Amino acid sequence: MNNTLKNILVVILGIVIGGAVNSLLVYLSGSIIPLPEGIDPNDPESLANGIHLFKPINFLMPFLAHALGTLVASFFISKFAASHHLRLALIPGFLFLVGGIMMSRMIDAPTWFDAVDLLLAYLPMAYLGYILGRSKR
Repeated sequence: MNNTLKNILVVILGIVIGGAVNSLLVYLSGSIIPLPEGIDPNDPESLANGIHLFKPINFLMPFLAHALGTLVASFFISKFAASHHLRLALIPGFLFLVGGIMMSRMIDAPTWFDAVDLLLAYLPMAYLGYILGRSKR
């Protein structure tokens, strides 16, 4: 398999894996840290309508879902890409950041959470995934 095709497949699979990690953590979040009554973490409308009921602890799992999903995707890509490891490992960071910006516009979360989430959960985690994935390569 040539390097370009391998890189494309690795990036796609990394993004799918990272998205699955994100979704799994969001799905499990309510059983780990109970959400306010009537909030469905998988329904953006439910989140938007009930975000004012969230306490600071309720923002921990969404942050971890975003950060760990990006970290896992970038780690996988960095580990298995044939070349251009850093460039490719940053792709999920940028894609997930765009998704995070879109969600921050849809859901009126506190400014402090939007800032922490957008500044720390995506590009820094993508770079950390690259660093962790490149060891022993």
